[in-house]
Amino acid sequence: MTDTKPGHSEWYIERFRTMAADGVDLGGEARLIDAMVPRGARILDAGCGPGRVGAFLHDVGHTVVGVDVDSRLIAAAQADHPGPHWIVGDLSRLDLAAEGEPKPFDAIVCAGNVMVFLAPDTETEVLRRFVDHLTPDGVIVVGFHTDRELSLDQFDAAVADAGLAIEHRFATWDLRAWHDDADFAVTVIRRRSD
Repeated sequence: MTDTKPGHSEWYIERFRTMAADGVDLGGEARLIDAMVPRGARILDAGCGPGRVGAFLHDVGHTVVGVDVDSRLIAAAQADHPGPHWIVGDLSRLDLAAEGEPKPFDAIVCAGNVMVFLAPDTETEVLRRFVDHLTPDGVIVVGFHTDRELSLDQFDAAVADAGLAIEHRFATWDLRAWHDDADFAVTVIRRRSD
């Protein structure tokens, strides 16, 4: 489930179609993920929306599965970006084996403020579901604005509760240094080693 307003999906789809048509660089998040994984990696685009991140990763040779709870966003992803396996699904109930995707992922990317739009108090469960779909040495990368309903303290608590550890935090997808006044956080997460 998500916590979005009516009309948000249609606005979001058109926003990114317009930006793509205008030649705006929409691949920043995907370039970071691409640099973190080997060629031909399996990548889950969690909360994929209309598919821009997953499409870039697919186009550079990765196997991509994208999941979003909003069927309108998945329909847009299927129409605009054929290739990846786009699935309608709730991240808090994620079971990709039931959708024909039993293999674990080398990386899970959760961009576009997905964590902010989750139903309240589901963040830990979503992260636990990510762990269930991750290779033992896989990585999860989450980005969201820090001035929204979900605070970094709440997110960090959910990370710990899910048995994960923060490896790095940046203020942008192009890896600018984290600082306490940043209005965006990109967090690299892995399984705890203890």
